[in-house]
Amino acid sequence: MNKPNLRDMKREATGNALADAAFALAMEKGMDGFVVEDVVQRAGYSRRTFANHYSCKEEAIASSALIFKGADEIANWIAGLHEDIPPLEILYHLMKMQLTAEHFVKLQQLVSLSKQYPSLEPYILSGLHRLQITAQETLSKLSHGRYPEGYIYLLVGAVYGAVLPLLDGSLNVLLPGQKAAETPETITLDQYLDKMFGYLRNGF
Repeated sequence: MNKPNLRDMKREATGNALADAAFALAMEKGMDGFVVEDVVQRAGYSRRTFANHYSCKEEAIASSALIFKGADEIANWIAGLHEDIPPLEILYHLMKMQLTAEHFVKLQQLVSLSKQYPSLEPYILSGLHRLQITAQETLSKLSHGRYPEGYIYLLVGAVYGAVLPLLDGSLNVLLPGQKAAETPETITLDQYLDKMFGYLRNGF
């Protein structure tokens, strides 16, 4: 995988700062409580810089929760992979690395916010679609054509489909540091991922 140059890294850092400022303002004030000018003031950039990265505050907010900031760690892990490792196991480890408690909570907050402000939904769906496409492309590249064309798409679609109920609150899981509810059926996020991938490994 090619390492980004300094210019790309600066652009990415700027985009992240603007997105994080927009997300923080949305959580503090709600979507109707701030404008783009508030975002650029908090992040310390100009309105033109914002326009170079995002079309509107909704896109910036969604990007903040969908951006994964451990990309270097994942890139290093991928670089050391044995070429015979199955795509299912690659995806299992990628999900474990990406779905940290902090990232997961932010995703849940984003989905919850979108229920109050439907204007966010198209940007969330677009962002999740990009993540899914990236996962498909990564697995396809690493599998070196050893699997049927539709296998990777089916696999990635199944995993992302299983995660969505956690984000919209349909299924509840415990994150590190959280206490179990009174219901004994409650499981941790790691246990849920293990169970989900167990189904995929063994068939339904």
